[in-house]
Amino acid sequence: MNMLGINLDCISYEDMYPLFDQWLSDKTSRSHCLAVINVHICVSSLMNKKLRDMYNSADLIGIDSMPFVKWARAFYNKKSDHLNAPDLLLQVSSAAKKKGYTFFLYGGFPGAPDKIEEFVKSLYDGINIVGKYSPPFRALTAEEDDAICKKINDARPDFLWIGLGSPKQDIWIRDHIEKIRGSIIVPSGATFDFYSGRIKRAPTWIRNLGFEWLFRLTQDFKRLWVRYTVYNVVFLIMFFFQITRIASYDTEGYLKFFGHRFSFGNK
Repeated sequence: MNMLGINLDCISYEDMYPLFDQWLSDKTSRSHCLAVINVHICVSSLMNKKLRDMYNSADLIGIDSMPFVKWARAFYNKKSDHLNAPDLLLQVSSAAKKKGYTFFLYGGFPGAPDKIEEFVKSLYDGINIVGKYSPPFRALTAEEDDAICKKINDARPDFLWIGLGSPKQDIWIRDHIEKIRGSIIVPSGATFDFYSGRIKRAPTWIRNLGFEWLFRLTQDFKRLWVRYTVYNVVFLIMFFFQITRIASYDTEGYLKFFGHRFSFGNK
């Protein structure tokens, strides 16, 4: 399902486990990664081909938006699930004991990985968290980065959850996908906020209606108002253009209006 140039995989939770098990069958291979796509990411990528290409290069491109899920179920695959990072962590945790999955938590504020570990272990038996790291709020030196890569590789996690915020976490994944061996790397910014207790998550019924964005806006209006007002309006306009074929995206990922390539922001 193409949303403003990003090609989403319309799959269910049931569909994803065979993929995960296949990827984890060789722990010496390069890691695999997920991208989780919502309105904010679509609009951010709209005029930035490098960003759009980065998301499209992920091994699994999940749907992180209930309106997207409803659209996918109606027109692409009725079994499509909401593959947002907080729910993914719970889904994978529910299967961890049976499948022997191990986790590494990277990101969040100091102490956040410890709180997430406590939260997940309170819900599911057999969770094996083999490593945790909360990086400083600055760029790591080359030596520090090499050290954390070694720490992760020595721990050999099946799932590496990265909580740095978007798009920083996605850029981190792109830069480290070849350095980390045999893991599945998941961008998980909101997961670290919710399960560490930093931010309250919307109730399930609000999430199912597709209004989690509105709940989050009431929690942190100053930081999120542009994302959830201006970005939503831009998305609706551009999505209308897409479904009416006024706008499209060619095979190289460039935005086109009325058949003419639009190059702004693509360099």
